[in-house]
Amino acid sequence: MFKIFITRKIPEAGINLLKEQKDFQIKISPRDRVLAKQEIIKMGKGCHALLSLLTDSIDGEIMDGLGKQLKIIANYAVGFNNIDVEAAKKRGITVTNTPVPEMSESVAEHTFALLMALAKKIVEADKFTRAKKFQGWSPTLLLGTDVYNKVLGIVGLGAIGKRMAQMATGSFKMKVLYYDVKRDEAFEKEYGAKFVELPELLEISDFVTLHVPLLPSTKYLINDKQLAMMKKTAYLINTARGPIVREKALLKALKAKKIAGAALDVFECEPSIDCDLSDKLELRKMESVVLTPHTASATIETRSAMAVCAARNITAALKGETPPNLVK
Repeated sequence: MFKIFITRKIPEAGINLLKEQKDFQIKISPRDRVLAKQEIIKMGKGCHALLSLLTDSIDGEIMDGLGKQLKIIANYAVGFNNIDVEAAKKRGITVTNTPVPEMSESVAEHTFALLMALAKKIVEADKFTRAKKFQGWSPTLLLGTDVYNKVLGIVGLGAIGKRMAQMATGSFKMKVLYYDVKRDEAFEKEYGAKFVELPELLEISDFVTLHVPLLPSTKYLINDKQLAMMKKTAYLINTARGPIVREKALLKALKAKKIAGAALDVFECEPSIDCDLSDKLELRKMESVVLTPHTASATIETRSAMAVCAARNITAALKGETPPNLVK
């Protein structure tokens, strides 16, 4: 009998798939919140598979606490920076993630929605109207900007970045610049995109959207220096990982109006929206900022697909097969 511990309830599609295996014993945390390290160890002790979430920090201490029988850590996320992959390798533990196709679509759609919200001042207009400030049409009321024919700078040309380019170059006829560790000439040809280094992308783009994984090389990829390169009329959008942007630098740039605004679905000190409230530069108080609570992939289709993907990874590993989404 294989024991599986799930740190927080996931969509039923994944749980049902695991239940179909007669030799699987499933335990789900009854607490609908992020578990502390000792809680994971206590609840999951003796498990053969750990299904973790991106909010769970899984290190060697947890792996040892769960026991030597642990075969797989199936992360319910595309990223896996919350898991000490090297510690897992040393212990012979398999690590997997859930890069489902639905994820790219959902995150790209959410990102483009944030882009449109910034351009058209949707959030500001909603608050203005609800506050009963609307006294009639005015030629200068809440002026936004057009998206059509503007320059979109994509940082990180993975599946999400490519989907953003598809959306942008369709009806909106946006010009696409991209920066990545490697060029994709076929992509350039198909979408008329141009590969540039990061400084040039920041200097030219009207909208900069981030789609890189959180690695030592990408932490604080956007800092004071990079923000100073952007146009005062430009917007920054981050639906990747919070620490890719240095929050303090962004706050200063927004206050000084060095950029026009920002939209964030992820935060440097998540779940805190601000790392430091003592400076009184709060993201939540800035009208030029649109905030969403890490919900870019929050659709029924995507979250269910992720659950099924994690379940399949676990099933394969416990049956002695290579999981389809192995983190190398």
